[in-house]
Amino acid sequence: MIKDPESLAAAKTFPLIFDRSRPGRRAAYPPRTEGEDLAELLGESQLREAPPRLPEVSELDLVRHFTQLAHRQFSIDGNFYPLGSCTMKYNPKINEEAAKLFQDLHPYQDPSAIQGALELLYNLQEYLKELTGTDAVSLQPAAGAHGELAGILMIRAYHEANGEAEQRRVVIVPDSAHGTNPATATMVGYSVVEVPTGPDGEVDLEAFESALGPEVAAVMLTNPNTLGLFETNILEISRLAHNVGAQLYYDGANLNAIVGRARPGDMGFDVVHLNLHKTFTTPHGGGGPGTGPVGVRAHLKPFLPTPLIVKEDHGYRFDDDLPNSIGRLRSFYGNFGNLVRAYTYIRALGKEGLRQVATMAVLNANYLRVRMSEVGFKTAFDRHCMHEFVAQPPAGLKTLDLAKALLDYGVHPMTVYFPLVVKEAMMVEPTETESLETLDRYAEILAEVLEHARNDPELLREAPTSTPVRRLDEVTAARKPVLRHSFVSPR
Repeated sequence: MIKDPESLAAAKTFPLIFDRSRPGRRAAYPPRTEGEDLAELLGESQLREAPPRLPEVSELDLVRHFTQLAHRQFSIDGNFYPLGSCTMKYNPKINEEAAKLFQDLHPYQDPSAIQGALELLYNLQEYLKELTGTDAVSLQPAAGAHGELAGILMIRAYHEANGEAEQRRVVIVPDSAHGTNPATATMVGYSVVEVPTGPDGEVDLEAFESALGPEVAAVMLTNPNTLGLFETNILEISRLAHNVGAQLYYDGANLNAIVGRARPGDMGFDVVHLNLHKTFTTPHGGGGPGTGPVGVRAHLKPFLPTPLIVKEDHGYRFDDDLPNSIGRLRSFYGNFGNLVRAYTYIRALGKEGLRQVATMAVLNANYLRVRMSEVGFKTAFDRHCMHEFVAQPPAGLKTLDLAKALLDYGVHPMTVYFPLVVKEAMMVEPTETESLETLDRYAEILAEVLEHARNDPELLREAPTSTPVRRLDEVTAARKPVLRHSFVSPR
């Protein structure tokens, strides 16, 4: 209990809720049995020596506190959120309703009692196979990076089965790749060779060919690439990689730009992982739960994680009969709720609807790319982009300052300083779910920010000024992080 000023001062880390604290108020009462002896029930050593320093508030005050905190957060439901590469697109609420229909299922139920759920998962596998041009899909990986791990583990297992594991110790990645690509390859035990970006924003084909050899196990790419540009030489890249016996791995982060219109399998990719939050509108952020299904061509199917879901005359079942499998990657069978959400999205849109997703994602990105150029930003590569693009601020301005200033306008900044191959990078992805009015307003805000930067550059360096937390000392935060609250409740 907090009843004295000194205790309130000690709780200053949480001013809103503690300021509302009044002795004797309760939002809930724990159950107690008359005459219950807690010392006997829990043991004397488990009892506190002093009451916990917790706020005493009514249920209404508690609800208002957390609701107000929620309103301080940026979210796709409340703000424009153009995070390049992260694809912060709207999550339709019908997906949530569909997921709720299965909330009473238990993962230990017998398959005979959950045939509807297994049918849904089986159908989702088939849809993803069709959309990616692969021959088999596992829904088990719990995130995009987890799907990456599954893919590279399968490639390693494939080379082991062919007796080439010791020879093939290198994975090639572009210098603009997502950071998880080289990290995943390193985790699996490979050495990483980086190939540069050419002047057109695509993989430097000459450098790529020079990096190939019998020691290469895999090439990790995404198409469109991480600069938001379509790799026009992808068929040649595939041919060159396969000529030396390497496997071609597709990072599915950017499938949103081509879904329903082009398939990684048709480009020659052997493994494809998908980020369902990016392309198929399952929730994104907050640490999870994620979903990162992985698809493979037929020659890699024996190495898929188990179990798979198979259809038989009498129904659906889990199949563990894959002797060469890389094994189980996760408890049960992936994050089922998000798989339901993705299934609902695909069924709601259908094939033509998904094609329209790619069309609008590319149209919105190119429209905003031009609008930003009109107000004073430079495009890193002066060509049509796919679903995202990389811009740069006018000379003399810092991307970080501009990003902080956007927070004062109630919109989230774009991804900053990524990819690393572009100085002062601003990576923008409006997604297909944003309206023309939203894109125009964003361009107007950017123009206002640039005007402020010209008239009062010092003010820009102080932004944001209207948010609950002002600009932080990011260098100190990175080098000397405080990993716990300063308020500690003693026993």
